[in-house]
Amino acid sequence: MRFYLFERQTDAHIRKSREYLEDAHVRWIDHQAAAEHHGALANMYAARIARIEGEVRDAFQLGSGSGQSEGEAVHKNVRLTSDSVVSYPSRVLHP
Repeated sequence: MRFYLFERQTDAHIRKSREYLEDAHVRWIDHQAAAEHHGALANMYAARIARIEGEVRDAFQLGSGSGQSEGEAVHKNVRLTSDSVVSYPSRVLHP
């Protein structure tokens, strides 16, 4: 006669291991989706940086006709187009 004293524990351990494995797969998928999202954000910001740098460069070129250097133009108020700067509404404090 064979005793199966530890077989139930083994089944429980296998079930728990399968739960951990399934959880790991779900978390991997979540992190893959997050990585794609962050990659898209990185590309968006790279494009934004290039666009804003181009606008600043264009503003300096317009200002360089007046004989000022790029360093002097930095200290003056160089107006960029309105889509370059995001203005957020001021926070309203509730009493």
